[in-house]
Amino acid sequence: MENKKIKFINDVYMNREYSWLMFNKRVLDQATDTTNPLLERCKFLSIFHSNFDEFFMVRVGSLLNDAKMNASAKDNKTELTAREQVDGVLKLAKDYYRAADGVYVKLKKELSKSGLRIKTGAELSAKQYAKCKQYFEAQVLPLLSPMVLDAKHPMIRFENMKTYMMFELTKSDRLMYGVMSISPRLPRVYHIEGGKKTNVITVEELIRTFGAGAFDGYKIQSQAMLRLTRNADFDANIDDADIERDFDFSKFLKHKVELRGTQDAVRLQIDDGADNIKAFVLKILDLKKQFCFTVGHGFDYKFLMSLGGYLPQDELPALKYKPPRPLAPPVPHGESVLEAALHSDIFLAYPFDSMDTLVRLLDECATDKRVASIKITIYRLDHRSRIVEALKKASENGKEVTVVIELCARFDEENNLYFSEVLKDAGCTIIYGMGNYKVHSKIISIVLSDGEKIKYVTHLGTGNYNEQTSKLYTDLNIITSDDAIGRDAVAFFRNIAICNTDHAYEKLLIAPKYLKSGLIKFIERETEKAKAGLPAFISAKMNSLTDKTIIDKLISASKAGVRIKLVVRGICCLVPGIKGKTENISVVSIVGRLLEHSRIYCFGSENDRTLFISSADLMTRNTDKRVEIATPVIDTKIADKIYGMLEVMLKDNVKARRLTAEGTYVLPEMKGDPINSQEMFLKGKFEL
Repeated sequence: MENKKIKFINDVYMNREYSWLMFNKRVLDQATDTTNPLLERCKFLSIFHSNFDEFFMVRVGSLLNDAKMNASAKDNKTELTAREQVDGVLKLAKDYYRAADGVYVKLKKELSKSGLRIKTGAELSAKQYAKCKQYFEAQVLPLLSPMVLDAKHPMIRFENMKTYMMFELTKSDRLMYGVMSISPRLPRVYHIEGGKKTNVITVEELIRTFGAGAFDGYKIQSQAMLRLTRNADFDANIDDADIERDFDFSKFLKHKVELRGTQDAVRLQIDDGADNIKAFVLKILDLKKQFCFTVGHGFDYKFLMSLGGYLPQDELPALKYKPPRPLAPPVPHGESVLEAALHSDIFLAYPFDSMDTLVRLLDECATDKRVASIKITIYRLDHRSRIVEALKKASENGKEVTVVIELCARFDEENNLYFSEVLKDAGCTIIYGMGNYKVHSKIISIVLSDGEKIKYVTHLGTGNYNEQTSKLYTDLNIITSDDAIGRDAVAFFRNIAICNTDHAYEKLLIAPKYLKSGLIKFIERETEKAKAGLPAFISAKMNSLTDKTIIDKLISASKAGVRIKLVVRGICCLVPGIKGKTENISVVSIVGRLLEHSRIYCFGSENDRTLFISSADLMTRNTDKRVEIATPVIDTKIADKIYGMLEVMLKDNVKARRLTAEGTYVLPEMKGDPINSQEMFLKGKFEL
């Protein structure tokens, strides 16, 4: 199977995993794009490796689970089995890792020219070697736990994503192995004092250079640093948890999270050479060679994110993005956000606008006597969340506060478990989602009782209530006092509480029942217009497009003559530009300094335009297996602004890449001036 050429493209369909690999290649390309400052390119290389770590834990892990459960089952678009997909992915991943090693070498040379040298042990001068050895013995060695493996020291279990150093040892002609884990408490980088240039060395390189000294009395035959990745994909099914009526789902999930680090191995990363150690580790792990990746430099490149801290402050502006100037808040400081929202809709586009406006709204609601209740969905939170503080204050002031907190937000489970306890202790009502559906919606329902009249203020957004990511991710938000949307929001939380997915809402499209079918009706509306010879247009932006039902509807619309323009940042399983099938569809991906995260679905044009923002991508997991919301943008000025943003993104010719009919991504043809959509938005220019 390893030698079989895997076909990841089948006519108008592209395999999901292959499309993701191409997305991560676009991230890697940003590490070589010299229009990005040097330290920013270093960050892109770090993101590339971090993306791959999660890809192996989740996607490769999931495919291997699928292969065990049903080996003959095939992907519904490219007809590949899970095993075929794994084989193809592993081969391509090795090519990308080799390319990333080359990028690291080039960045390292550029950093050296800019005054920062990342040293290997072999590159140390005699003075530097002595300083590093002294530091290693005083600060590093005490935090290492070397162990020789024998009958009284049996093989340790390699923990997920933890780095180890292994040695092939001999003593009295007896061959054995030594191992030590690298403590996460160790600083990642050591600054070597002295010299005109700044010299640093990673803790991994220090251990490669001096670690053998921990095995006094042994002869070192070979050594290798390694890191194991384990399958982190697990199901937390309510049916498994609901053993008795008063069972606490949070306890069940804690157990599941603890098991994550003990699941099967899906990747071994190991230093090049040291074939005996590699063979030994693969054998004890029962892991095939195709899952083994030899590494030229290191495993964890997060240290690249902190390099600016080792350079003189006056040199940093030339090596980093220029900090953006914050836009004026839509509601000036000193004025009430709540009162403003009651009079007209408020639009926030992160990070161009600050999340402070939303936090101010919640702070006001916590003390406003008219506010009877606040209900919110939470998926991912900042570790120092001001949102949580506002909710606690509201509850302590006697407001009814309900928090639907999704405990199964992958890799944020422990953070959400912690905040669920904090909010519960403050008197908030906590709901852990809805049955076996992940609650991924971003909604706040505020109900005001003003005399005999009930008023509503509702927040709907495309991104998490996370102050930190709101500075890095592009997301759209609307705060509205529309009565129909307010009633829908109240009904939404009521239905979450009683596990009802069948409610018919007035304006909101809510998955798993009505979001997909609602969007399809608009696709069909445009298709019928095209068949009647009328202008028909669909424009949309999302992170991923994998839902085959929706893809097929878009193909039908294209065949009917509907013009379709899509901005899809990551996975796109639809191949555009194929004559007679998808020739009326164009797809671009934007990878830039900010993570594109907003979802926009627009049908029709000018006076016949309906525009939604949504928490949902067009992936089956979102449309069928999650609780998601798409809200129509009612305020015409806000709708015009969002549509203007969409048009700018579609004309981006700097950070955008166009998906071709051959399934490759290319730089759009430069027509006129360069257009970098993110930089335009950072300057407050939302239209061309």
